[in-house]
Amino acid sequence: MDANEPGGGWSQFGDRPPVAGGFPGPGAAPPPPPPRRHGFLLTRKAVAGLALAGLTALAVAAAGGGAVGAYLSEASRPAATATPDGPSPVFRTASDQFTIAQVAEKVQPSVVMIQGRSAEGSGVVLSADGLILTNNHVVAGQDGGLAVKLNDGRTARATVIGTDPATDLAVIRAADVSGLAAVTLGDSDRLKVGDDVLAIGSPLGLDGTVTAGIVSALDRTVTAGSGPDQQVPPGWNQQERETTTLGGMIQTDAAINPGNSGGALVNAAGELIGINSAVAPDGVNLGFAIPVNTAKQVADQLIRDGKVSHAYLGVSVTDAAGDVPGALIREVTPGSAAEKAGLKQGDLITKIGDTPVEGADTVVGQVRGFRVGQQVEITYRRDAETATVKVTMAGQK
Repeated sequence: MDANEPGGGWSQFGDRPPVAGGFPGPGAAPPPPPPRRHGFLLTRKAVAGLALAGLTALAVAAAGGGAVGAYLSEASRPAATATPDGPSPVFRTASDQFTIAQVAEKVQPSVVMIQGRSAEGSGVVLSADGLILTNNHVVAGQDGGLAVKLNDGRTARATVIGTDPATDLAVIRAADVSGLAAVTLGDSDRLKVGDDVLAIGSPLGLDGTVTAGIVSALDRTVTAGSGPDQQVPPGWNQQERETTTLGGMIQTDAAINPGNSGGALVNAAGELIGINSAVAPDGVNLGFAIPVNTAKQVADQLIRDGKVSHAYLGVSVTDAAGDVPGALIREVTPGSAAEKAGLKQGDLITKIGDTPVEGADTVVGQVRGFRVGQQVEITYRRDAETATVKVTMAGQK
């Protein structure tokens, strides 16, 4: 496990980057069969980091670029059903209260369905002229083109502005559109466990779907990898599957399913607080979203530069083998932020920022969420003594 690079934390499936792609152009061959909503799986090691009591092998599908084919066939999509009459549940903020229907009505115009040659997912409108935020795994491997279905039923071609596999985020632009309803951005740093949330997206290909729940946990580290039913990009074999580690994730019990990836997680005021990215199948009602504060700083860089400058700590780490949980430093890069702060080979990192470190994945995930130049306190053990240093994150070289 290497915390030096944005691509660190890949599993035994390999660390090859995804390939770009999309729809065939005019006059091309007929479209392929309906897309599969493939997904990711949490690794067994990551489950321990999540401290999920009673679960030994939690499977988590990426909520989106396509379907977990084993879970749903086109013929088995659920039919829409009427809900009984009665008062709408109430969402509460510090100063106001809104019905779920009111929040959904406000946000739905800002959420789109993204369709590619072999995958489907969701996206969130950032600007009136068509900038859309989504997951990297929704747009990767789509053979050069994408289509976006807007909330009002219109469709538009889309192109990729930039992708960041390390944070699983991407920005695309819908062509020849105007007057779109940009989402209102919230502040994910203000979230508390128990806050009301709505998930909005296109699960199972059903665009405009709204589900309600709460924030069930914060600051989770999720290591996600593709599952056995995933359709892998051209040139890959079945053993070479993408995995990545994401830190600081929002956990929710709002129902999220394959196809929700890149969609909105919003608070009771209808403000975007997360990008839905990973789900737990097999009846485990857990979903994970990338905090909007992380998504915003990544999206700003992608829009401005087409790429992202990642924070760089400069250590290689592995899981601790003793009784104290943490990440053991195997190597410190000369001249790195870690060396300048005084960290050494053999130090055991037990806390990074406000997050206790359960293993190497925690360090990798947390570093990916930091900004270049940000100061972060790291707590470590050396020779049975505990100490804390302040590290200024450098840019990735």
